[in-house]
Amino acid sequence: MDLTKLTTERRNTKTMHLDELSSLEILTIMNEEDNNVAKAIKNELSDIDVVVQEIIKSFNKDGRLIYMGAGTSGRLGILDAAECVPTFGTNPEMVQGFIAGGEKAMTVAVEGAEDSKELAINDLKSINLNENDIVIGIAASGRTPYVIGALEYATSVNATTATIACNKNAEISKFAQFPIEVDAGPEILTGSTRLKAGTSQKLVLNMLSTASMIGIGKVYKNLMVDVKATNKKLVERSKRIIMEATDCDYNIAEQTFNEANQDVKLAIVMILTGSNKETAMLRLKEGKGFIKNSI
Repeated sequence: MDLTKLTTERRNTKTMHLDELSSLEILTIMNEEDNNVAKAIKNELSDIDVVVQEIIKSFNKDGRLIYMGAGTSGRLGILDAAECVPTFGTNPEMVQGFIAGGEKAMTVAVEGAEDSKELAINDLKSINLNENDIVIGIAASGRTPYVIGALEYATSVNATTATIACNKNAEISKFAQFPIEVDAGPEILTGSTRLKAGTSQKLVLNMLSTASMIGIGKVYKNLMVDVKATNKKLVERSKRIIMEATDCDYNIAEQTFNEANQDVKLAIVMILTGSNKETAMLRLKEGKGFIKNSI
């Protein structure tokens, strides 16, 4: 295995004397290097858009979005999946993340887990992966066997496959229909891919999940209309969203929110169309969940 060809493993010429710098100098270089991440992602927007469209296709077939990764890559996939539930009101099965080594690997390294294709296959078999799903393999190095195993199995059941790698000509790209490769240059701390590579992955994941959820009607204008009010803060946020979307006052927002069984989207349609809950539900169904098509 020749790691010297991987950008993520090369030494950064700007930080050859990193240990001799002051903390402010280190922070300045880190900030400068982080600025390169967004620029690198900008170059790959067309590939990212293609994957967004594939995710939307899967969702429209009642398929699922499945992230697969090891280490930081796996943790970031699980984080993105977990945050879809409160933000977009999805069920936990709709977007899922798996990490090599299982839940234990979220906090401690599990030796050898990332080198096992079989672990990935078992993880995907456990959720009965099928042709309606899309699997996105995440690997900074672009060569993680766990991810390759996941992509191979996904292909065998005719699921859609995509990847996020932080090196060009990544090995995992060969196993995916829709690869994304973001090269933001070598890390300031050689090989520490939780830095720029991790930031790159997080930003791309933000794009994929957010744009895909917008694409299936979970956003109205720029408001989170499918947010679930699972605590006091989110209850108040829900009411503010209703007020912003309809220009109604707090009392109307609160009353309609409760009439709609705390369904923000439904409450908005009720107010904008002057209809009762049942009629608004029918309008939303006919509009395929999009408020703009239901009013």
